[in-house]
Amino acid sequence: MPANDFPPPSPRVKAVVFDRYGAAEVLRAIDLPMPQAGPGEIRVRVRAAGVRPSDIALRSGLSANAHGGARFPHRLGNEFAGVVDQIGAGVAEFAVGDEVMGWAAAMSYAEALTVPAIQAVRKPHTMTWAVAGALPSTGQTAHAALRQLGVGAGQTVLIHGAAGALGCVAVQLAVAWGARVIGVAAAADHDYLRSLGAQPVSADAAGVEQARALAPHGVDALFDACGQDDFAPWLALAAPQRALSLSRRYGLAELRSARSRERLAELVAMHERHGLLVPVREMFPLTRAAEAHRAVERGPARGKVVLMVYEAMPLSLLRLSA
Repeated sequence: MPANDFPPPSPRVKAVVFDRYGAAEVLRAIDLPMPQAGPGEIRVRVRAAGVRPSDIALRSGLSANAHGGARFPHRLGNEFAGVVDQIGAGVAEFAVGDEVMGWAAAMSYAEALTVPAIQAVRKPHTMTWAVAGALPSTGQTAHAALRQLGVGAGQTVLIHGAAGALGCVAVQLAVAWGARVIGVAAAADHDYLRSLGAQPVSADAAGVEQARALAPHGVDALFDACGQDDFAPWLALAAPQRALSLSRRYGLAELRSARSRERLAELVAMHERHGLLVPVREMFPLTRAAEAHRAVERGPARGKVVLMVYEAMPLSLLRLSA
């Protein structure tokens, strides 16, 4: 596809930033210089960017120490999907016009970004823009957690917060790998979990006994994909070394969620083979990032919140699926 199929790039690009820690209202959209792809990089016109709880923790200051403190103005966003519109020196695997998805370091809440080519893969045409923007980091976290726990065929894994964005991806992966899944969720989500192949139990104290009835000898692995509700009552169902939580208050091993092109490519392949998806519950324009953050802050819910960039592009590049 010829490079001139794109409109001439604007010298400026909108990006969401914050100038101080605080509530969602600290987020604002500003104009920045259009980034230029360096050696080994691609520039992507962003179409969708997932909103993660870690974004809220960074914006509010809760994770400031873990990140060494923010240098203001500070950007947000770790996962994206979009269209390549510039190729840096040495990049042979992508071309202008390719639809891609990937991860970045606090920069995907923007109309365009540059990223090392090794942090992106091609977006399947069967995957919507919204899902492609929501899957790269969330999917890799779920994949890494289950691999760290050694989940495989014939094992029983209990996933706490199974109906949330992270939990439902973990459920789908575990089922695809041949594991038996017990999913902890509110009663309203039980039919949904059954549709994914999990055996649902309640998220209250009664759920622990329901899980014991399903697995009288305990489970092979526990994954707390929620990190907010009390996970302690569930810990008696598995050995401590076979349990992971998003919360650090239980003294469990820390989740090692390394990102890699190979891991993301495996998730894309599982989408193509098994229909792996992360559900999207709400979409907001980029300039309404504060509303998107408030939607996440309302608490765990089924599906992901996604920022969408409704930027005019040539029809030959749009191939809209969301």
